[in-house]
Amino acid sequence: MRRYLAIGFIVFVFLGISALLARGLTGAGSEQSRVLDLVRAEARGDATAVLGMLPACRAQPACAQVTRDRVAALKRPGDVEILAYRPSVRIAMTRQVGTGRVAWRAGTSLPVVQCVRVRREGPLSGADAELLGISAPIGGEASCPP
Repeated sequence: MRRYLAIGFIVFVFLGISALLARGLTGAGSEQSRVLDLVRAEARGDATAVLGMLPACRAQPACAQVTRDRVAALKRPGDVEILAYRPSVRIAMTRQVGTGRVAWRAGTSLPVVQCVRVRREGPLSGADAELLGISAPIGGEASCPP
């Protein structure tokens, strides 16, 4: 009887840890999806949509104005394609703020590389991603600050 109880406990712990890791890993996919929506809005020149995805920036008039100007300069025709994406955090087990790096292009335009500031939640608090801000375009080989 003790043996079955011990095996049952081990299986329970294993399944619990597996579920937490799986939920933690889905945060990166959620983050990338939100970033794709953000750069699509930039490519359309839709500053209202971009600021809707960046509530912290929208609340600060200076940040909102810089974002409007940046979006106007990044407007490009064509379908948006993510060329490369490095998430802000690989696996967030707790709330963390980090910087992701996205390379994208619209249609046949030259690639645009930007840094995206993201707050990621851990698996116990929802495993969600909130976009905090997006940088001006950086050089193609440049890296983002941590």
